[in-house]
Amino acid sequence: MTQIARAARPVRRVRRTVQAVALALSLTAAAACSGGAGDDGKVKVGLLVSLSGTYKSVGTDMRSGFELYLDTHGGKLGGREVELSVADEGDGPPTAVPAATKLLKKDRVDVLTGIVGGGSFNAVLPLTKRSGIPLIGSNGRPEVKDVSNVWHTSYLSDEPGEAIAEYVKKKVDGPVYAIGPDYQGGHDELRGFTTAFEKAGGKLANSDGKTRWTPFPKTTNFTPYFADIAKSGAKAVYCFYAGKAAIDFVKQYAQSDVADLPLYSAGFLTEGSTLPAQGKAAKNIYSSLNYAPDLDNEANRTFVADWTEAHDTTPTTYAMSSYDAAAVLDKAISAAADAGKEITPKTVNEAIGELGQLESPRGTWEFGDRTHAPVQKWYLRQVRPDGKKLDNVMVQDLATLGD
Repeated sequence: MTQIARAARPVRRVRRTVQAVALALSLTAAAACSGGAGDDGKVKVGLLVSLSGTYKSVGTDMRSGFELYLDTHGGKLGGREVELSVADEGDGPPTAVPAATKLLKKDRVDVLTGIVGGGSFNAVLPLTKRSGIPLIGSNGRPEVKDVSNVWHTSYLSDEPGEAIAEYVKKKVDGPVYAIGPDYQGGHDELRGFTTAFEKAGGKLANSDGKTRWTPFPKTTNFTPYFADIAKSGAKAVYCFYAGKAAIDFVKQYAQSDVADLPLYSAGFLTEGSTLPAQGKAAKNIYSSLNYAPDLDNEANRTFVADWTEAHDTTPTTYAMSSYDAAAVLDKAISAAADAGKEITPKTVNEAIGELGQLESPRGTWEFGDRTHAPVQKWYLRQVRPDGKKLDNVMVQDLATLGD
C-alpha cells in the first residue's frame, strides 16, 4: 500500500516552539514503544523522495526503483509483507522535515529510505536518530559523523567529481571553469572535483580561483554565467546540475558563445529524463557516475529487462540505488530472521552491518566501515548515438572510491 504524504500547512509562529517540544517527546515515545515489524507482521518502510519541485524526476525514479524491487519479489522483503508509505521531500528541508515527521509519527515506519537532497538529509537525520530507526539513503549524501544507524546505497556527494578530476586534468590542456548550484549538495559535488583537480595539478579558470555558484532553485537563465566563462580563458567546463536545472543549463550551453568548450560533469547532468529533454544539445558530454545501463553483469541484465518492461525507458542510477536499498533490506531482514531474531529496527540495523559484499546492477560493492557508504567503481560515460537515440555510453572505468 502506497501513501503519499502531504506537507503540513504553515502554522503560526507562536505555536512553533510548543509543537517542536511535542514532536521531540512523541518521537522519543514512539521509539520506546516500538516492538518490531508491526502487530500484523508487516515491515513498514517509509520512502521520502522529491515528487515535486526541481528534482521531481529524480525522486520519481527513486520511488519507481524501490517499487520495482517489491514488484519483482512478491511485495515482500525478507519474506515479510511490506507496507510502503511514500512522502514528498519537495525542494528541501521546509517540505522534507514535515513529510519525514509524518512517516515517523503517524505511519510509525520501521525504516526510512530515499532522500534526494543533501540539505534534506541533514535536516531529517536528527529525527531518525531520535526515533532509533535505520536510515538507508539512496541518493547523494554529505559526510556524517555518527553513522551508527545510517547507511547509503548510492554515493557520497563529493565522489562523482573526485572520480573524474584526474581524467579531466589529463585531457584538458589549460584551466577549467567550475560552476554549480548554491546549496549543500552543490557545494559537496563541486568540492569533490575542485579539490581532486587541484591536487592533480589542475588550475581553475574562475577569476577568484573558486567555484561560481548559481542561486538554487531559482536560476533558470544561465546566459550571464556563460559570458563570464567566455572571458575566463577556460579550456573546458565542469559542472553539477540535475533535474530541470540540468535541462536548462545544457540547452543554453549549446546555444552560447562557449559551446565549443568541452563539458564535463557529474553524471546527473544527462541522467534519466533530462537527456531526451536536452536532445542534441547534450551530445558528447562526458560524465562520471557509479552506474551505466550497458554494464555487462547478470544483475544488471535482470534489472534493465525488468525496468524496461515496466517503464519502456532506460534505468537510471537513481532507480538503481533505490532498487539496491530494497535489496539491502531484503537481505538484512532475511539474515535477522534466519538468526532467530525478532524483526525490529535494531536487529535490521545490525544485520545490515554484517551483509558483506553485495551483487548489484552497478557491479559488486560493499558498505565502508567508516562511512557506511558504498565502496564501488566509478565509470566514465559519454553521450553518444546508441541506435536511433542518444544515450550515456560507458567509456571506461575511472576509479574505485570508498573507505
